[in-house]
Amino acid sequence: MTTIKSLSKTNFDTIFLAFEEAFKDYEVQLNKEELGDMLNRRGFVPDLSFGAFDNDKIIAFTLTGIGLYNGINTAYDTGTGTIKEYRGQGLASEIFNYSLSFLKKANIRNFMLEVLQYNSKAISVYQNLGFKVSREFNYYVQIKEKINLNAAALDLSYHIRQIDLPPDKLIANFWDFTPSWQNSLNAIKRKPNDFKILGAFKEQELIGYCILESISGDIPQIAVDPQYRRKGIASHMLIELLQYNQHQSIKIINTQTDCKSMTDFLKSKEIPLTGKQFEMIIHL
Repeated sequence: MTTIKSLSKTNFDTIFLAFEEAFKDYEVQLNKEELGDMLNRRGFVPDLSFGAFDNDKIIAFTLTGIGLYNGINTAYDTGTGTIKEYRGQGLASEIFNYSLSFLKKANIRNFMLEVLQYNSKAISVYQNLGFKVSREFNYYVQIKEKINLNAAALDLSYHIRQIDLPPDKLIANFWDFTPSWQNSLNAIKRKPNDFKILGAFKEQELIGYCILESISGDIPQIAVDPQYRRKGIASHMLIELLQYNQHQSIKIINTQTDCKSMTDFLKSKEIPLTGKQFEMIIHL
């Protein structure tokens, strides 16, 4: 008999085994530590995450992150999966509908997710549930050895050094688009010790910064004050940031597709476009 319930009393080992089974036919695999790190960064809350159980076995699940996004109490789908033998039964939709009353009771106003654009079946499911596309994202992956590290010499009035995360209001002025949930400042603050942050300065004024998750090679944010662009600052920050990278490649996920400055920069570094995602949202 299939029942749906909260994962509040389900231990992490059980959740990991279900995740591993549901995604075993995917190209990218996560081990237990990597899944734990991902969930922590994305604000995973077991009490507002739900699974479908066949007796005591999780056969489908939605792992939900909770937090403020653009000042609104928001739930974020950190991972929805169904074990292969149980697919096609509408379990993901059942879990989502079951969760609604709990999310509303917790004063959650929006539910967000990201979905690969080629995953037409999932997109159709989300649209039928009422989700709307809010943004379109690119993602990029490149092995370290193939990144173009050529850069003109940096003017002596600029310097780059390791820093703590700067004030939100200051660096938001450097952005061409609002970072996605997993790249947001709140996400970085959940696991601050996992990140290296470099700042670019003109004398003592911060004019750019970049952030790296050293173990995964993920770069959630890189930005330069618009008035100091096209001076090689981003290129030199990237060069220095790569010294801290412990992964064989780098990933830059969820850059907004209409952000020409980012698209042109990554192209110049020979970091290729690997895929596209939709950000989707429903107001609860």
